[in-house]
Amino acid sequence: MNERISMDAAPEAREALAALERYLARSGLDRRLVELVKLRVSMMNGCAYCVDMHWVALRKTGVSERTLYGLSAWREQAGYSVRERAALSWAETLTRVADTHVPDGDYHEVALHFSTKEIADLSYVVAAINAWNRICVAFRSRPTSPPELADVLEE
Repeated sequence: MNERISMDAAPEAREALAALERYLARSGLDRRLVELVKLRVSMMNGCAYCVDMHWVALRKTGVSERTLYGLSAWREQAGYSVRERAALSWAETLTRVADTHVPDGDYHEVALHFSTKEIADLSYVVAAINAWNRICVAFRSRPTSPPELADVLEE
């Protein structure tokens, strides 16, 4: 598939999403947790560009291949902390909002492990990656890091 539209077609919109990403990077949420959430949501949304990007980012932080391969079945897979599991559950609920309507039980579960501000920041992480996924899938953005992925896997 060829790229339909470049992200450069609307630079101010791209910059607005980038500004949100800069805020989230300073939010205090653990980078591994944020990247796991972004990867899981990107998997759910079928965004090859973002799956590639966040897979590589997690490998660079030292996350094992086993943890990454198991992410699609994280509920049954070892290697995720209780806090990561709460974040992944919250991310899935928000990503499927049309089906879930974000039940109180899901909120109460995430609230056991995160402060109000952290839940807000985590929700913005999920909103941002869903936005990026939709843009990248619609524009047919192609993964750009196969050489980088090979470098990471050789380390």
